Amino acid sequence: MLAAAAGVFLALSAAPPAVAESPLLLPDLRQAPVGCAGGWDSDPLLCTDWDVCAVADASSPSAHCVTSGHIAAVRLRFTASEENIGDGPLLFYAHRDSTAQPTMTVRQAFQTVPHGPIPASFTAAQRPSRTTAYYEPAPAHVHWHLLNFERFQLRTQSGDALVTDRKNGFCLGDRYAPADADMLAYRARDDDSPEGKLHTFLVGNMCGHADPNALDVTEGISVGSGDDYKYDVDFQWLDITKVPSGVYTVVNTVNPDHTLIESDYNNDSSSLAISIRWPTRKDGLDAALPVVSVLRSCPGRERCPV
Repeated sequence: MLAAAAGVFLALSAAPPAVAESPLLLPDLRQAPVGCAGGWDSDPLLCTDWDVCAVADASSPSAHCVTSGHIAAVRLRFTASEENIGDGPLLFYAHRDSTAQPTMTVRQAFQTVPHGPIPASFTAAQRPSRTTAYYEPAPAHVHWHLLNFERFQLRTQSGDALVTDRKNGFCLGDRYAPADADMLAYRARDDDSPEGKLHTFLVGNMCGHADPNALDVTEGISVGSGDDYKYDVDFQWLDITKVPSGVYTVVNTVNPDHTLIESDYNNDSSSLAISIRWPTRKDGLDAALPVVSVLRSCPGRERCPV
């Protein structure tokens, strides 16, 4: 079914004019508030998709949370959501010439005319990217990931990074519609339009699932769609085991190194001010867990002072 949808999209899309002949309709990535599944439409403090997870096996990225016994690590888990509110789709094609190459080269594609054709291949995509794609064989994934798409950090209130995530790749698609999607001028409104065909493909996009021998992969987010990663996904956390009691900022940033071209980089971060309080404990972590409280949510901002 997915292969058929991809074939329809590729067959009905044509290569766009050269970049020099037309302006680019750029995507605009917006980082939703931390802990918001499916974006948000009112008070970001109502975003409660986060928790504190103690694990007995610190080496496992998907270890089950435990409430008793030996605790090897404590993780602050949270959902991260990114939305495209721009004029054109976020779309990239990854390609390699043979399976002997472990990673794929990535090119970003742009629509150049509203409701006009969308590049349909790696060759037709207009811009090279400084990122790559690789196949993640872990059982929870088994698909191709785009690198450098998102970064999570725990920072001091003054902005110094204390803990950085270990997540290294993402599979992008149209997973939900933001609350303000209908207000976006270039959102797909017709299933037979180029935007509609791309949206239909990206809704079911599995990023080359179970195909480590793939030579080409397509990923992206349509205008008026978002992609969220739930807090129980591998590496969707920050390790706070050695973080002392205090007030900190959780910062989620999409496109942190500007490897993907978009129209506005000012809304690429959202942050959450939290309090971490460790009770008095004995040696090791067996005695108690920290109490984590949300003090303030700062959508669209890298700093969240309290």
